[in-house]
Order: sequence, then C-alpha cells, then structure tokens
Amino acid sequence: MSTSRIEAFSDGVFAIAITLLVLEIHVPEQPENGLGRALLDQWPSYASYVVSFFVIGIIWINHHAVFDHLVRVDRTLLFLNLLLLLCIGVLPWPTNVLGTYMQEGGADERVAAVLYTGAMTLMGIAFGALWTYATRHRDLLGETLSDEEIRTRTRRFTVGTPVYGLAMLIALVSAPACLVVNALLAVYYALPAGGAIPHRRV
Repeated sequence: MSTSRIEAFSDGVFAIAITLLVLEIHVPEQPENGLGRALLDQWPSYASYVVSFFVIGIIWINHHAVFDHLVRVDRTLLFLNLLLLLCIGVLPWPTNVLGTYMQEGGADERVAAVLYTGAMTLMGIAFGALWTYATRHRDLLGETLSDEEIRTRTRRFTVGTPVYGLAMLIALVSAPACLVVNALLAVYYALPAGGAIPHRRV
C-alpha cells in the first residue's frame, strides 16, 4: 500500500487535534474582579495550550519525516499509526484538565499534571513503536537512511523516554515545573541534533 492515503488521513487528525486545543480555552463568564483579572488568571490554560500546540506540531513534523522515507506501508504499520493518532486525538482533553486545575491548585493540580504527562508518555511510546517497526523492515523504509544513521537517530529518540518518567515524578511535586519539562522535551525533539527525525535528502 502506498503512503499517500495514510498521510492524508493522519494530517486530518493532526489538524483537528491542534485546532481543538484552542476551543478548550473558555471565555470568562461574569468575572467578579473584572475581565482583565479573569483573563490573567487563565494563564495555565494559555501555557498548556502553547506546549501542547508545539508538541503536536513537532510530532507532525517528525511523522512527516518518517513517511518521507517510507516507500510503502503494511497492515501492522497502519495499526501502529492509528495508535499514534489515538494519542494525538485525546491530547486536547488532558491539556484542558491541566489548564483548569492549575488554576485551582492543590492535590488535584498534581493529579492533572500526572494525567497530562501520562498522555505525553503514551504518545512518545506510540511514535517510538512506529519508528522502530519502520526501521526494522527495510522493505518499507527503503534505502534513504543508512544503518548507522538509523541507529544514531534511534538512540537520540529514545533518550527522551526516561525524561517523561522524570516529568511524571516532578508532576507529583509541581505542575508548572512538569509543564516546563514537557516543553523542553518538545524542543529536544525539534532539534536536528536532538531527537528529530531527518527528512529525506533530495
């Protein structure tokens, strides 16, 4: 099977998920201390939105890079891609939960941070499974990446996985700090010298 249909379907899911993020930022209703104060108090929603927006965007870029190297897909890869899209599609919900409960504080704020980072962790695992399967089936991947480059990129990609575990531990102490760690992970996966997947050289 060619990659064009799976790429088009995936792009649609990415686009819908990244759009739904902003719909979770609600308009303050009858604010007691004025609209300006109410808008400032919603800073956790803005922060979680920005982080999630760039996480989804960076995953989309790396997803595009992986499929740039694929010459075809098989049934297993289709299901692995669906698993990744499942994680992408659900992300607006934990983003909204985190943005809401960071305004409340307390134990629930930390639970929200664990939920958010858990969703990010599952998304990273799903992408890792997709990448690993593709690189172990050279008839799918083609010859655009050397074995050494695949090993290098795989090592760099998997470095971020334990950091997600660290972020979950940090979430038990501080939700804002947990959000910062997730943001730094997004930056890492965007950097060519970090966990980014290279596009095919033309």
